[in-house]
Amino acid sequence: MVQHIEIADQDAFKQTIASGVTLVDFYSEWCGPCKMFAPIVDEVADLFEGQLKIAKVDIDKVEEVAREYKVMSVPTVIIFKDGQAMEKNAGLADTDDLTDLVKKVL
Repeated sequence: MVQHIEIADQDAFKQTIASGVTLVDFYSEWCGPCKMFAPIVDEVADLFEGQLKIAKVDIDKVEEVAREYKVMSVPTVIIFKDGQAMEKNAGLADTDDLTDLVKKVL
C-alpha cells in the first residue's frame, strides 16, 4: 500500500509537487463521493508504486491551494510533474480513467 502524503499547508504542497510525478487528490471530509473515490486512488497508487507520489489536500483546511488550482468541486485529481499541473479530472473517475491520466504524465 502506497503511503499518502497529507498536505497541511501551501508550503508543504509546493515541496511535495516540486519533483517527480505527484497525483494530488483534492477532497473534503463531508464529501460522500470522495469517500467512494478513495479506494480507486489507492488502487491506482498501488499500480504505479515507485513511479509517483500520492498527496491528499483537504479543501477546507488548505483553501489557498484549492483556489490556486481552481478546484471547484470534489473529488478532483490533479497530476503534477516537476511542479507543473499536467492533467486534471473533476468528479468521480473509475480505475481505468485514472490510470489513463497517470500514464499520460509518466
